[in-house]
Amino acid sequence: MSTPIMHIDRPVAAVERWTGGRVEVVGPDDAGLAEAQVAIVGGIRWDAARFDLAPNLRVLARTGIGVDTVDLDEATARGVLVTNTPEGPTVSTAEHTMALLFSVAKTLGPHQDRLRAGTGDYAALSTATELDGLTLGLLGYGRIARRVARIANGIGMTVIACDPYLDAAAVTSADPGVPVEAVDFDRLLSRADVLSLHAPLTEDTRHVMNAETFGRCKRGLLFVNASRGGLVDHGALVEALDAGRIRGAGLDVTEPEPLDPSHTLLHRENVVVTPHIASATEVGRDRMLAMAIEQALQALAGERPTCLVNGAAWPT
Repeated sequence: MSTPIMHIDRPVAAVERWTGGRVEVVGPDDAGLAEAQVAIVGGIRWDAARFDLAPNLRVLARTGIGVDTVDLDEATARGVLVTNTPEGPTVSTAEHTMALLFSVAKTLGPHQDRLRAGTGDYAALSTATELDGLTLGLLGYGRIARRVARIANGIGMTVIACDPYLDAAAVTSADPGVPVEAVDFDRLLSRADVLSLHAPLTEDTRHVMNAETFGRCKRGLLFVNASRGGLVDHGALVEALDAGRIRGAGLDVTEPEPLDPSHTLLHRENVVVTPHIASATEVGRDRMLAMAIEQALQALAGERPTCLVNGAAWPT
């Protein structure tokens, strides 16, 4: 039997430490896709046209959680197993979420700009706020949100969470060491001093934060999004910032990605934007790649992958 071919869409050094020589690795350009049985993928869009480039594909392994860049119906129709790495980005993304929050709450950008300009009178110009005692609202309560809740609880924040896929008991018992109150969406918006998004992008959640929902939030809200840019109507976000309803925003994801360099969100003192790199720590990247390869190797060995997304594609 010939050695299976694994295509990886980014430069990776010493990948043999995870493959154990069980596959031939090709990529990152599209050369080799036509022969590949496995594709390890990041954010590249996989639609019918791209699947056509890989007629021998058996496994599409995402190095991350979200699969909104993959046409799952197309993959299933072609018998391609799609997997993800739910545990891979948890720690790095949760830490980055809190880094965005601290940066906005402590107005680190303006402080640095004033220091570089030598303006002086630094303390009097500071508009930083304390997070201790504030209420953090989490939209979605999966792995990353739970990690964020743990960190927030450790610095004295009250945590509330809304997750339409979990009942109240599942939310409150998800991490027994962290007190979290389950609330509905209306109460999440009305009570949160800080709102952090951790929901998947679906037809139901697209632009869940819009002019109407921002209007129901507390005035002076601190807003963070490190999940998916499509959850937010960015025009409405700009309007809420202009109106002072949102005090500051920290974004790792936008719509589109990346934003045009002239976009107003990139030129505001009270907004911090990073280019969808929350999970891209050295440890996080290695963890996700190792997990994706493990999923692919399971499938090649005839085992049902533990993180199979499209179960209908698994042969009965």
